Amino acid sequence: MTPDDRTPPAAPAEAAAATAGQDPIALFSAWLEEAGRSEPNDANAMTLATADATGAPSARMVLLKGVDSQGFVFYTNTESRKGGELAANPRAALMFHWKSLRRAVRIEGPVERVSDAEADAYFQSRPRDSRIGAWASIQSRPMESGFALEKRVALFAAKFAIGEVPRPPHWSGFRVLPKRIEFWRDRPFRLHERIVYHRHGDDRSGWRTERLYP
Repeated sequence: MTPDDRTPPAAPAEAAAATAGQDPIALFSAWLEEAGRSEPNDANAMTLATADATGAPSARMVLLKGVDSQGFVFYTNTESRKGGELAANPRAALMFHWKSLRRAVRIEGPVERVSDAEADAYFQSRPRDSRIGAWASIQSRPMESGFALEKRVALFAAKFAIGEVPRPPHWSGFRVLPKRIEFWRDRPFRLHERIVYHRHGDDRSGWRTERLYP
């Protein structure tokens, strides 16, 4: 049997299939929840694609840390390459691929910074060592040796030996405000299902849908 001839496994939650007129955020949340039960690890892992001021693209894997009707949230060092690109060109694309479910979701839209209160709350929820690491890592900069990082970790561990580790001024979150969400499901003979939801202008509640040829 060739890969194109395979029959997809029966989906445990077939009711979660993409359908026109459905709330795409609710649908995405249902797919993510199902992926959390079937993926080996990090069902919330996503490709984040950004572009610099000239339009040159770059992509990397990050973790989704929140999703609601407002958008999709991730956190990072704002002085990293992706942080600099988002400052220069505040638009992004996200890609989720859940191999165990043979499903994928693509999201595109403008990006905004989360509030300081949101960033503070999430930062304090992280393990203490991760908070120390956020201070120690000069993300995306050349590193002369592994020892240099260990030295910086030790420096900030000593600095914040007592009490809470505050959020660094260069560490925050970004929210992708979805203008386009595409749901993809594998089907035999590469006749895949593709349903796209488009946001109506600045209306954060209205969506129109269309099916695409695979």
